[in-house]
Amino acid sequence: MRNILLALFAIASAGAYAQSTCDEAIPLEVGVHTVDTVYGEIPPEICADNGTGGGFSDGVWFTYTATENINVTLNTDLEQNENQDTRVHIYTGTCGNFTCLGGDDDSGSEWGPYLTIATFAIEEGETAYIVWDDRWDSNGFDFELTESDFVPPPAGPPVTFTAQTVGGGGAMRGVVDLNGDYLDDIVAVSQASGNIYINYQTEQGGLTTVNIGNDPATFYPSWSLTAGDLDGNGYNDLVFGGGSGVSFMFANDDGTDYTEVSGSEYVFCQRGNAIDIDNDGNLDFFMCHDVQPNVYYMNDGDGNLEFNQGGLGDVENGGNYGSIWVDYDMDGDTDMFIAKCRGGNSDAKINELHRNNGDGTFDEVGAELDLNDPVQTWSSAWGDYDNDGDMDIFIGASSFSDGNHKLLENNGDGTFTDVTEGSGVELITGTGIENITHDFDNDGYLDLLGMGGTFMQGNGDLTFTQAEFEPNNGAVGDVNNDGFLDVLNQQIHINDGNDNNYLVVQAQGTTSNYNGIGAMIEVNTPGLSHIRQVRSGDGFRYMSSLNAHFGLGEETEIESVVIHWPSGVIDTIVDVEVNTSFLAVEGSTVVSTDNLDVSDNFLIYPNPAQNEVFVDVPFAFSTMRYTVFDMSGRAVDQGVVNKNTINTSKLQSGIYVLSFEVDGKRADKRLVIQ
Repeated sequence: MRNILLALFAIASAGAYAQSTCDEAIPLEVGVHTVDTVYGEIPPEICADNGTGGGFSDGVWFTYTATENINVTLNTDLEQNENQDTRVHIYTGTCGNFTCLGGDDDSGSEWGPYLTIATFAIEEGETAYIVWDDRWDSNGFDFELTESDFVPPPAGPPVTFTAQTVGGGGAMRGVVDLNGDYLDDIVAVSQASGNIYINYQTEQGGLTTVNIGNDPATFYPSWSLTAGDLDGNGYNDLVFGGGSGVSFMFANDDGTDYTEVSGSEYVFCQRGNAIDIDNDGNLDFFMCHDVQPNVYYMNDGDGNLEFNQGGLGDVENGGNYGSIWVDYDMDGDTDMFIAKCRGGNSDAKINELHRNNGDGTFDEVGAELDLNDPVQTWSSAWGDYDNDGDMDIFIGASSFSDGNHKLLENNGDGTFTDVTEGSGVELITGTGIENITHDFDNDGYLDLLGMGGTFMQGNGDLTFTQAEFEPNNGAVGDVNNDGFLDVLNQQIHINDGNDNNYLVVQAQGTTSNYNGIGAMIEVNTPGLSHIRQVRSGDGFRYMSSLNAHFGLGEETEIESVVIHWPSGVIDTIVDVEVNTSFLAVEGSTVVSTDNLDVSDNFLIYPNPAQNEVFVDVPFAFSTMRYTVFDMSGRAVDQGVVNKNTINTSKLQSGIYVLSFEVDGKRADKRLVIQ
C-alpha cells in the first residue's frame, strides 16, 4: 500500500496535464509539470514582453490560486527541454475578461536561448490564468513552478497616458526629428514594401503622415533603427540593422526622400549608434555584431563610410547586444559600454566597458572597474540618478540565470560602487530586453523603464519606487511639443502631463558633429543641477529623440545652461525661461560674465605641476568642472574635480589655462606643467 501511495505521489508531483480551454484549466501547485503537446483554445492577448506577435493557433491552460501574498516563477529552462522553444502568457480576471499580469518568450540561457522564465506577483485569494502557446513549437515540454517572497504591487502612476493610433504602416521604431525643425517625428518602416512612413509633427500641433516610397532596403531594421546626420546636410539619416547586414538611408537635401547605401559585409546586427568615434567633427556609425567582433563605419567628412571590424569588442563569437556611448569618467570624450548576452560558459556573455583615450584609441577597462560580469543583458541604462554630475549605470537582466538586475553608483573618480541592495532595483521580478532612463514625470529625477514592462520612479538618491505605468517600452520623444515625454510602440502613448516644469535643449554642432551627439548638457536651477548627454541609440531596438529633455519639478528659475561640446567648446547660456525649448548652436551662445571668487584664497598647487594638481577654494561645492586650454585656445582635457584633485599626467610640458566652472560661474588659473 505504501508503495502505491508513493507512486501516486510521484505522478502528482511530476506534473499536471493542461486542458484545452479556459473553463477547463488545471490548477497548479509548486513542482515540475508536464505539457504533452500544445493544443486547444488560443490565448486572448500576447503578454510576453519580448514576444514578437501572433502566428499561434493553439494554447494549453492552467490556473494558479495564491494562498498568501507570493511571487511565482514559471521556468522551462530545464535540462529535459534543451533547445526547445516556449512562450507563456499570464492573466488575471475571468474567462473572456482578462488583463495581462506577465509573460515571457526568450529569457532562458542555460539550456537554450528560447526557453521561458516568467515571474509574477500575486495576492492571497487571487487566481492567475497561465497559457502556453504554439507560436514557435507545439511539442511537449516540462515547466517548473516555484514560489518566493512577495513583492508589493506598484504605487499609482506618476503620470498617465492616452493611446492614439498612428497613421501609416510598418513597424514603429523611432521618435526623432527628420525634417530639420527639431520637432520629434514618428518613424515606421515596412518590411513588405520597404516604404518609410513618417508622421511629421507640425508647428500648429498634430501629425501629418507621409509615405516615402523607396526601393526596398537590402536590410530591414528587424533588430534596431538609428538616426543621425551622417553627411552633415541638416537632415537626419536612418540606419537599418538587420539580421544579415546594415542599410544606410541617406536623406536628400530637403529631407523628403532617401537614398539607400548598403554594405556587402555580413553583420548580424543588434544595437546601432551614431557617434563621432575619432572626434573629428564627422559622425561615424557603430554596430553591435551578435556572432563576430563588432563593426564600425568611419566617416571621411564627405559622407563616405569606411567599414572596419575589430578594436571595439573583439570576442570572436560576438555576444554583443546593447551598446551605449557615454562619458562615464567625465573627461570630455565618449566611452562605450556593451551589454552582452550569451548562455553557457562563454566569454561572449561578459559585459565590456571601452574607455576612450582621447587619441582615437580605446582600452577595455571593465575588468579593473568590476563591470565584466556575466549578467545576461540586452541593454543598460546610463544616467545621473543622484544628480551629482556623473553617469551611474543600471544593467537590466534579460534572464536571472547568471545574475539579477544591477545598479552601480559612479564615484566621480572613474570607479563604481554596487548599490543594488536597498535601491528598489533588487525587488524587480520582471526581465526584458529594453532598458532606458528618462524623466517621464518631469520631477527632475531620472526614471527607469524596461525589465519586462516594469516602471521604476526615480527618487533622486539612487533609490526607486515601482509604479504603475501604462505603456510598455518603446521609442521616447515629445510628439506634441508639450514638454512631456511620450512613448511609441505600435501606438503613440501621449503623456497627459502634470504641473511640473521642464526645459528642452536642441543641440546643433558647428565644429562638433551637426547633431551635437556626445555633448554633455548641464542645467542649473536654485534647487537642481542635473546633466544629460546627447545620444543616438539607447535601449536595444528603438531610436529616441536627440533633444535633451530636463524635468524641473517646481523650479521656476533657470540660472544657467552649460554645454560641453565634443570639440571642447563650452557654451554657457543665461536668461533661459522654464517650459521652453531652445536651439543651442555651438560657439554662438551668450557667455556669463559672473565669475567665481579668484582671490588669493582660490589656490591650485603645486604649480608648476607634473602628475596632479590640488584645488583649494574658499566655498563649498557639489560639482566643479574643469577644462584645460592650451595657448592656442584649444581644449585639451576636461572633467570633474574629484576630491579636490585633478589628474594632469596626460598633459605635455608647457603653459596652460585651467578653467573652473560651478553653477555657470567661471574662474581661470594659469597652470605650468613641467
